[in-house]
Order: sequence, then C-alpha cells, then structure tokens
Amino acid sequence: RRATMATMATMTAAGQAGGRHKALAMNCVVARNASRRGKARGRSSPGRRATLRVRAEAKDIAFDSDSRKKMAAGINKLADAVGVTLGPRGRNVVLEQSYGNPQVINDGVSIARAIELPDPVENAGAQLIKEVAGKANDLAGDGTTTASLLARELIKFGLQYVEAGANPVNLKKGIDKACEFLVAELKKKAKPVKGSDDIKAVAAISAGNDEEVGDMISGALDKVGADGVISIESSSSFETTIEVQEGMEIDRGYISPQFITNQEKMTVEFENAYVLIADQKISAVKDIIPILEQVMQSNRPLLIITEDVEGEALATLVVNKMRGVLQVAAIKAPSFAERRKAYLQDIAIVTGAEYLATDLGLSMEKATIDQLGTARKITITKTDCILIADKADKADLQKRLAQIKKELAETDSVYDTERLSERIAKLSGGVAVIKVGAATETELEDKQLRVEDAKNATFAAVEEGIVPGGGATLVHLSEILKVWRDESVMDEEEKLGIDLVYKSLKAPAKKIAQNAGFEGEVIVEKIINQPFELGYNAMTNQVEDLMVSGVLDPAKVTRSCLESACSIAGIMLTTQAVVYEKPGAKKSEAAAGGGGAGEMPTMTV
Repeated sequence: RRATMATMATMTAAGQAGGRHKALAMNCVVARNASRRGKARGRSSPGRRATLRVRAEAKDIAFDSDSRKKMAAGINKLADAVGVTLGPRGRNVVLEQSYGNPQVINDGVSIARAIELPDPVENAGAQLIKEVAGKANDLAGDGTTTASLLARELIKFGLQYVEAGANPVNLKKGIDKACEFLVAELKKKAKPVKGSDDIKAVAAISAGNDEEVGDMISGALDKVGADGVISIESSSSFETTIEVQEGMEIDRGYISPQFITNQEKMTVEFENAYVLIADQKISAVKDIIPILEQVMQSNRPLLIITEDVEGEALATLVVNKMRGVLQVAAIKAPSFAERRKAYLQDIAIVTGAEYLATDLGLSMEKATIDQLGTARKITITKTDCILIADKADKADLQKRLAQIKKELAETDSVYDTERLSERIAKLSGGVAVIKVGAATETELEDKQLRVEDAKNATFAAVEEGIVPGGGATLVHLSEILKVWRDESVMDEEEKLGIDLVYKSLKAPAKKIAQNAGFEGEVIVEKIINQPFELGYNAMTNQVEDLMVSGVLDPAKVTRSCLESACSIAGIMLTTQAVVYEKPGAKKSEAAAGGGGAGEMPTMTV
C-alpha cells in the first residue's frame, strides 16, 4: 500500500507540473499574438483608436398649408412649362443636357421627365404631375399635356376649398364620383373610326397638325391592319419614308451559308416550300432521313425550324443541297425557353404545320409529310427569315390572337408587352417601318417624338373610338356633369368635389386658345351650350363642327387624362405633411465624414 501511494503521489505531482507547463506555453502564445496585433495597430494607426459611427440622413417636415402651398408651387412650375406645347399653335421647349446638343421638343411627357426643382417640397409636387403625365402616356401613349393641366387645375381649386375648411376626404369622394360619371358619358359619346380619313385626322392632330405624318400613319395602318405593328426608326437621309413588310419575320438566319440559293443577294429563296417545325436538337442522320425521303418525292423545297441542327445531320443536309438532290435550308428556333415554344406554335399556326413537341411525344423520326406546313414564299438572310404563308386556319388564328391579347391585357411587364405585341403583329402578317429623316439631329429627335405620339393616338382611336378635339369634349362634359351633380348628389362636400372637377374641365380649351393668341375665357363661353360636336378650331380661329373639320381626339386618350388627373388630385388634397431631406444635410455630413487628423472616416447609411 505504501508503495502504491508513493507512486500515485509521484504521478499527481508530475501531472500538476505538466499542467503548469501547458498553461505557461498558452500564455506565451497569447502574449505573442497580442504583441503582434499591437505592433500591427501601431504601424497602421499610431496613437488612435478605430471607430465606426452610423448616421441617418437629416430630415425636415412641412405641415398643413405650408406643405400644400409649396407643393402647389412646384406643380404650377411644371404645368406652365408643359402647357406651352398644347394645341396646333403650341410652342417648343428647349431641354439643356449635360452632354450633346440641347433637345428642342414638343412632347409633354419628355418635358415633364426632364424637370427637377431645387426645393425638395416643390419638387415633390412636380413629381406628382410627372406621375400623371407618365400614367397617361403608359395608358394611351398621348394626352400627357392635357392630363398635367387638368391635374394642376383640380389641385388648385381643391386647395382653395381645403383652406376654406372643406373636408379633403369628402372632396376626394366627390372627385372620384365625378370621374366615374365622366368616363361613362365619354364612352356613350365616342364614335367608332370610319375609314382612313378619320385615322389621318387623328394622327395629324396628335403630330402637331402635320398632314404628312397623318398620311403616313393612315397608309401604314391600312396595310398592316389594327393588329399590326408600326415601328419608328431613324433614316440616314433627309426624307421620311415608310416600308411595309409583308409576311412573318423570324429573327434567325440560315445555320450554314451553304444553303444560299441566290449568290448575288446572299439569300435563301424558296417558293411553295414545306415547313418542318420541332423543338428538338437534330444531330443524328436517322432522325431526319424518313422525312427527307418523303419530301424528295414531292420535289418541293423544305425549311427546317428547330432548336439546332448540327453534326452529321447538318452535313447530310448540306451535301444533298450541294448535289442538287434536295432544296433544303435550316434555321434555329427564335427566342428562348417558354417563349421559344410559344413562337414555334405561332409559326405552326401561320403555316398550317403540326408542332412536333417532345413533351407531346412527337418525334422527327416518325414525322410524315402531312405534319408539315406550307409557305408561299420564304426569304432567309444571314440574320432573319421572312415567311409568307396562306395556309393558316382562320379560326385557329383568331383564337391564338385572342389568347395573346388576353395575356397582353394582364401583363405589367414592359418587356412582355413588347414581345406580345410583336407576336400579334407577326401573326397578323403586318409590320410597317416609318424611317424618320431630318436635316439636323435636334429636328430628328423632335420629329420622332411627334410621329410616336401620332402612332399611339391612332391605335387608341381604333380601340375606343373618337370624340371632338381641341378641348371641346371636356367643356361639353362639364355641362353634363353640372346637371348630374344637381340631380344625383346629396352630400354638400361631395358636391364641392364635383364642382372643382366641373371648373377644371375648361382648362385645356382655355390653354389652346391662349397658345393661339386669343382670350381663353371668351373662347370657352362661345363653346358652352352648343351641340357636342361644336368646338374651337385654333388653326382657323373658328367655332365649328370639329367632327367634320377633322379636329379629333381618341376617346381613350381623353379617358386616361381624366382618370390620371383625378387620381393624383385626390391624393394631393388629402396630404397633411411632407417629409423631406434637409437641404445642405448631405454636404455637411460628407464634410464631417472625411474625418479629422485624429479620427477614422465615418460611414453614412
């Protein structure tokens, strides 16, 4: 026992000694690391300690009438700048740019987007009107100046009522009721477009009374139809020309230049050709031999549209083409992923082909000649392919167009809107390209914007009909609104909301007269209590039947102006405070963020 106890005591002592050695070693490592960090810190920032300060931007708040008056001042500045462009005798506005030449334009939404005011509260008001112009432009593509003026007048009269003690919430209810009633009345008064003369008149008025633009838009729409697409491009010459492209364009060229049939033009040209449409990648010869043999017996050309053709399959097609055994060409399917399938289905409907889709269990190996489509003429270049086909089933085509239009109505994406409109145009078989020419770059930009407005106004007119222009429609609607207010609305403050809409509706007609050099109030008095078709023609300075003289507006444009202006006015009148960044706060904090000699830089978030 004594021997055992001695042994245990020896082991305990040894363990304690070992533990002390380990602790000592660890302390040495920690000390060494601390010393290194201290030296590193000493080298990087001797005698100072690193700090990180987080700051929020300084804000200020404007309340009640102060906030509303300042916002109204910003609204007036923007509306005054935009208003000078209204009407056939409206003027241009010069936009100074930090690079390039100044822009000289007559387009309301472009002017509104360029305006930024130095005072933050005034700028907030200007941004609201900018939103009105943008919304009107998105909905109808035109009428942005009218919408801005309407919003300004609604807000001006509305603020007067609010300052006098009216309840802004009830005023907004009155504005909303008036807007709903006016839109319903406008739909009743609108007349459908009849023939190219109406289209020409709408386009010319929207382009600033440019008869040449009216003729071009009218001619283009006659050729491509209501579902067609009118594209606007810059011309390399001084002249403005129009090109109408027949058939369905696919933005894919031939896979191999060996398919070329016209060496002079470097194009593939087929007539009365078969069209094979599939979503598969073809690389093996066995996939295409059966269908090639069937086509060869018919002695007709063949166009293959598929994901890709490569390897020995491509070599087989090229060899047969070079030897004169078979007239054949191949292009890759347009677009990508799900859009590719949709495009291929469109092409199949136009050509009367069956779409050989893998997910439907259809394959190239088992394809028969009955599953092929037919194209009257095919022209393929290095970058695109144009199909002219007459074999489409009309019922299937109309069903497909209705489906795409429904998708177009439901989408919020600008990209999807462009792609779906493009598909509608391709299915309809019509694309017109207007190439705008001018002597200078400045004139070209202005002319392009005018043509764009004319195009948008024309499609809006075809969609929802036409009404008398020159602001006359709004003046006549104000008379109808006044009668309805007295008969149907009981709440006195809601009546005030309707009353301010009644007063505001005369503003566009007044501004058109003022821009023509006449007294607006006098002109409006001449229009009131006249038949709905009568209005003021600023070009001739006559009160006449505007439907006969061709001064027309699209009903859709007038509707979008009303809805956008009433929406923003209601929001503005119910505003009680504006929170904005304190002027000069950024500059002072940036200076503080630089740090002194003994401080670390400050991060601002």
